[in-house]
Amino acid sequence: MKYSQHYSKILRLGTPIVLGQLGNVILGFIDTIMVGHYSAEALSASGFVNNIFNLGILTLLGFSYGATPVIGAFYGRKENYNVGAAFKDSIIANILCGTIIISIYILLYFNLHNLGQPQHLIPLMEPYFMVLLISLPFVVLFNSYKQFADSVSATKIAMWVIIIGNATNIIFNYLLIFGVAGFPELGLTGAGIATLVSRILMVVVFLIIINKQNRFRQYIKGYKARRTRKKEISNLFRIGTPLGLQMGMETASFSLASLLMGWLGATELAAFQVMCITGSLCFLVYYGIGAAACIRMSHYRGRGDWHNVQQTANASLHIILASAMFLSLFIAIFKQQLAAIFTNDNEIQTMFTALLIPMLVYQISDGMQTNYANALRGIQITKPLGIYAFISYICLALPTSYILGFTFNMGAMGVAYGLPVGLTIAAILYFRRFRKEIRSNISRLEAK
Repeated sequence: MKYSQHYSKILRLGTPIVLGQLGNVILGFIDTIMVGHYSAEALSASGFVNNIFNLGILTLLGFSYGATPVIGAFYGRKENYNVGAAFKDSIIANILCGTIIISIYILLYFNLHNLGQPQHLIPLMEPYFMVLLISLPFVVLFNSYKQFADSVSATKIAMWVIIIGNATNIIFNYLLIFGVAGFPELGLTGAGIATLVSRILMVVVFLIIINKQNRFRQYIKGYKARRTRKKEISNLFRIGTPLGLQMGMETASFSLASLLMGWLGATELAAFQVMCITGSLCFLVYYGIGAAACIRMSHYRGRGDWHNVQQTANASLHIILASAMFLSLFIAIFKQQLAAIFTNDNEIQTMFTALLIPMLVYQISDGMQTNYANALRGIQITKPLGIYAFISYICLALPTSYILGFTFNMGAMGVAYGLPVGLTIAAILYFRRFRKEIRSNISRLEAK
């Protein structure tokens, strides 16, 4: 296939994913804006709690990614019965993984006061933390349904479900944060309740669609016929665990950087939260394109077409790099306007515009590591991802953040500059491993 054909297929499959993920980013923007305009203390508290939960949520999301190459390979070979059976296995595997993550968060809840955060923020953090904790089982189920639909190229469904959920969240945010139309004024806790309601609704809507649409009926037989398959669930853990660790450790570099920001003060913590929301806009565009490429690569791998696997990865990278340059330019031009949207606090605005510099530095690296992490996922080479993420984010990024921020007294800027280090090393390691796997498989094909 020509590159132009790959571009069009990736964009057609990836655009709904990008729009759905952008919906989440826009929701994060609106959440942060509403909370920020409610009070600076609520903004600081939500920043810390959200970053802590992002670690678990993205770990769960990463684990759920393990289903995509498995279901996608069956779909590529038109084995509909096995598609349905693998979907059932993935739900069970995700629930087991979710139980572990939720248990960890229960322990964290009882130790919030021991994490070195400003003590006057703890009463705001605790109820917000608990409501988000209650919503995690619905995140697990949504991930299962979304990866199944994406794997069979039905990416528009998740987009519409996310849009419905986000609209619900925004409405309840307005009603419950500020106490409008007879609803109680709950502040930050109201934002958490709005999130819980929207996550429940998204699972219900997704479940109805999967059970009612004709396109999914061909998979129902396989879903219902087989009993729980321990071997297949174990295989999903083998594939998904490194992906969960990779996503978790990448997120940990941001979440623990948030912890370090909290040591510096509430202003630094709030500004870093706004920076993370802005950066997530870029990341989720890269992720949507990379996820679409992963789906297509899983189909090609199922058919043994390694040349098109390579071409798909290259085409995806081209689109991601173009997106990174455009988004970086947009943010650099409108940085003052972005700061004013989030908060009226002049100190937070000034700190945010300064933190945009290290954020813009890592955009190319973030795009590359997203592309090649998805490429390795698409060909079911996931074990190295956990190891590479540990080296990049835990061994290099976090120590760099601490050393620059505290040893060299660079403060918030020093902490933020540790992030480009981890993302750049990860991008290099993922690319090298993907290139090695592609060359090996293409050589084996040519030898035949």
